[in-house]
Amino acid sequence: MEAHRRDRRLRLSRRGGRWLLCVPFGLIAAVTVVDVLAPPEVHLGPFLVAAPALAASFAGPRMTALVGAVAVLAQSVVAVARTSLTDLNHTYQIIALVLISVIVTFFAYLRERDEGRMTRLRAVAHAAQSVVLRPLPHRAGPLHIASVYLAAEEEAQMGGDLYAAARTGRGTRLLIGDARGKGLDAISEASLVLGAFRVTARRERELPELIGQLEAGMVSADDDGGGSDPEDDGADEAFVTALVLDIPDDEPVVRLVNCGHPPPLLLREGRVTPLDVTDASPPLGLSDVLSPDVTVETFRFDVGDVLLLYTDGVVEARDHTRAFYPLAERLPAWAGDDPPTLLARLRADLQAYAGGHLGDDAALVAVERLATEA
Repeated sequence: MEAHRRDRRLRLSRRGGRWLLCVPFGLIAAVTVVDVLAPPEVHLGPFLVAAPALAASFAGPRMTALVGAVAVLAQSVVAVARTSLTDLNHTYQIIALVLISVIVTFFAYLRERDEGRMTRLRAVAHAAQSVVLRPLPHRAGPLHIASVYLAAEEEAQMGGDLYAAARTGRGTRLLIGDARGKGLDAISEASLVLGAFRVTARRERELPELIGQLEAGMVSADDDGGGSDPEDDGADEAFVTALVLDIPDDEPVVRLVNCGHPPPLLLREGRVTPLDVTDASPPLGLSDVLSPDVTVETFRFDVGDVLLLYTDGVVEARDHTRAFYPLAERLPAWAGDDPPTLLARLRADLQAYAGGHLGDDAALVAVERLATEA
């Protein structure tokens, strides 16, 4: 969906560029006509250099060169109409116009080359996102699932926010998390957790064991030099806040472990209830010694209930008054919507609230329990 939107914006940009070509060609025509009709002491030819300069700001090198050639031809027409091509004044104007046209055409080539590199980099980033942050399944047993990733920067593909799902023999396990910081370091930490979850989520029978494996994956990466810079003396220690949920197919409950992450919200009959864990575990990557004492809490999750998982980029979005986004207050307005519709409306409302710009990346996952088929 995001790639489709970017392609559409690119097509609209190219279409707008064709219309912009009317500006330099119109300028050439206007300057030529006025210069031919102007008194002998008035010379407007120098204004023609603006045409290729304008074209170079949005057109490719070939079109820029064409605009420059037309400008040179127009200057020659003015020279013949007013005096002659051998007139010293017009000769210097033509030479200057040719030199400037060559220079701006070269700059247009450089710009187009850099844009091509950026396009290839975005394609690589999009491919990396599809591998690292795979789309969640729409159905997993009795669960209906939808997910949304919102990048703080328009051109960004992904950051440190993450989510994943895995089927076990008894139900579905879900992960949502937020790696500390931004950029490549955050993406690296997110990929570590996602990789460990996908490998172990189907194997481990209990959530504390799964949390231990996720923690071990981050600790081993740090020991191998994949973590923060050792010269930072721990001030830049990497960690990931996370929620890990286990939703059995045959029981109307959800079991979860909270590792320093915002609590999920349960939407039931128009009421919103935060699923607060009384004894949350530390974020992944902050435990010096792996401990089996991981608190698992169980909450009721009936048919028709919707769980909303989110990262702090959602609740930390601000409006023009710097007020935080009131997620729990807005959520009841969409009671009764299925997960894709709920997230679509929530996304639109969040972006409108923040004025179209989020201060941080945000991830959302909505999970609805459906009736089990007889």
